[in-house]
Amino acid sequence: MLTFESLSETAEFARKWVPFCKKHNIEPRAPEFYFQQKIDYLKDKIQPSFVKERRAMKREYEEFKIRINALVAKAQKVPEEGWTMADGTAWPGNNPRDHPGMIQVFLGHSGGLDTDGNELPRLVYVSREKRPGFQHHKKAGAMNALIRVSAVLTNGAYLLNVDCDHYFNSSKALREAMCFMMDPALGRKTCYVQFPQRFDGIDLHDRYANRNIVFFDINMKGLDGIQGPMYVGTGCCFNRQALYGYDPVLTEADLEPNIVVKSCCGGRKKKNKSYMDNKNRMMKRTESSAPIFNMEDIEEGIEGYEDERSMLMSQKRLEKRFGQSPIFTASTFMTQGGIPPSTNPASLLKEAIHVISCGYEDKTEWGKEIGWIYGSVTEDILTGFKMHARGWISIYCMPPRPCFKGSAPINLSDRLNQVLRWALGSVEILFSRHCPIWYNYGGRLKLLERVAYINTIVYPITSLPLIAYCVLPAICLLTNKFIIPEISNYAGMFFILMFASIFATGILELRWSGVGIEDWWRNEQFWVIGGTSAHLFAVFQGLLKVLAGIDTNFTVTSKANDEDGDFAELYVFKWTSLLIPPTTVLVINLVGMVAGISYAINSGYQSWGPLFGKLFFSIWVILHLYPFLKGLMGKQNRTPTIVIVWSILLASIFSLLWVKIDPFISDTQKAVAMGQCGVNC
Repeated sequence: MLTFESLSETAEFARKWVPFCKKHNIEPRAPEFYFQQKIDYLKDKIQPSFVKERRAMKREYEEFKIRINALVAKAQKVPEEGWTMADGTAWPGNNPRDHPGMIQVFLGHSGGLDTDGNELPRLVYVSREKRPGFQHHKKAGAMNALIRVSAVLTNGAYLLNVDCDHYFNSSKALREAMCFMMDPALGRKTCYVQFPQRFDGIDLHDRYANRNIVFFDINMKGLDGIQGPMYVGTGCCFNRQALYGYDPVLTEADLEPNIVVKSCCGGRKKKNKSYMDNKNRMMKRTESSAPIFNMEDIEEGIEGYEDERSMLMSQKRLEKRFGQSPIFTASTFMTQGGIPPSTNPASLLKEAIHVISCGYEDKTEWGKEIGWIYGSVTEDILTGFKMHARGWISIYCMPPRPCFKGSAPINLSDRLNQVLRWALGSVEILFSRHCPIWYNYGGRLKLLERVAYINTIVYPITSLPLIAYCVLPAICLLTNKFIIPEISNYAGMFFILMFASIFATGILELRWSGVGIEDWWRNEQFWVIGGTSAHLFAVFQGLLKVLAGIDTNFTVTSKANDEDGDFAELYVFKWTSLLIPPTTVLVINLVGMVAGISYAINSGYQSWGPLFGKLFFSIWVILHLYPFLKGLMGKQNRTPTIVIVWSILLASIFSLLWVKIDPFISDTQKAVAMGQCGVNC
């Protein structure tokens, strides 16, 4: 009810806000962020009426915010009998888990005009049907319902996906995407155009690497030279045909194998069978933009269509693929968008309600082969991977002005839980049939693109060796032994060369991408923080979920906070189990440093040389975990007792067990040390 009424208020405000933005070329067009800007808003504004109109619009917006806040306050107290609508009837969505599908068109062809008399873009409220016993698949299911509703009502050829915590920072975002989507050669094989994510409200030094600069400005930019970037869940413009599971229109050059094998004479060997099959199938695809058909043909059968896809599919196969909606099925063949000409406008709303019913996807390919793919909490990775596996390419668009901006969790606990969700999704994909390691070999997914996807799903497992490497320096100090054996000069040379190549690669990446050294270092630090906490939990939680069917949720409870200021949220502490492993690693290394220094003091000057080598590695671990330590202490240098107790307990148990077992000394050496070897000494 709150969403419905807020959308109604938004529609009324849009009638004034949209013409104001168009008249004065306002950027950004999100009013909250536009009026918050601390800039000279008179710059480049030559119309004398601008100041007066801006002042009036700001007043309108403040009144709009008051009305929205009043709705939010009203929604906090739910009446015992439930909400009622303006006409006195009960609100159908009083039970959020059991209600019918609801659609309300606020703006568009129904008469929604702005104050200048121009037609506004269509604004539609959609609430899909919810019933007990039906799986709704969260965001992926909601997106699939929106695909079907939009296809029935408007059927635009392209879709834009933006999360609720993001906003348009540039009104030219769609135009940027259309430069690629409508390109005569590139557009036929482009499944989506992905924009980088940019964020507001992050502290100056980006303590927890919320901006993800290395990922968005190096990794994603690099993928643009292979088969395209991955879909990251927001800020993405889609080709509707790609979401329907259709193959791209590829040329013969596109169908060439990724690696061309040549004979000793220089000629190519015979092309493999899968390549020839792909070529024959794709060359047969018609290039007509819209087939000739009518609704009667779809209901009676599809024989006689000029489009070969329609000729090959029987009516039952269409229903099994898209569901039992003739109008929606007809819209899937309109490659350039638009409603089929024979469709009755009066029946569209009824059909739109039908396609968002909770049982519509049963026994269809929704979530399996078409639309957003189910099976992982990171449905975005799965969805993009399926498109790339069919041969589609994607584009990474990085205009000078960021097209979309959003908000990011800036306190430690929320950030770790966000990383946990991403890592858990990767583990789920790793153990699913869609795992890039083995899925669709011999298809159209390029080898390097497959390697990139494999890297995306296996990275949580690196937390296991990372934990070991973070603990080993402390073990060296506690046992007074150096875990790394002495190496020869020859082996040392190779080690130096390897380290130099890694260093040179990093420098070249930074120069190529324009990423600063501080952003790179923050990324390295949070890789260790996430690897020793969220990634480790994701591995075990994912194994429990996939192998045993146990869905473990880590609850987060907020700690009271009285801080004010722009970054007050940065110092809010929320208890979560994710804090224990990295805190334990910190305690072990700090204890190891104290033990190592104590041993050196008691052993004389000759022991200080080896000590510095051991201390270096422990200090290196602590430097990587420094943002975590700073966030753990908070602004008032207070750490929850439970975190300290658990971490010290685990560190003590680990240290005592290691000293007791001492795995680097053989049984004979132990016996000699204890004087129990007898005649064997």
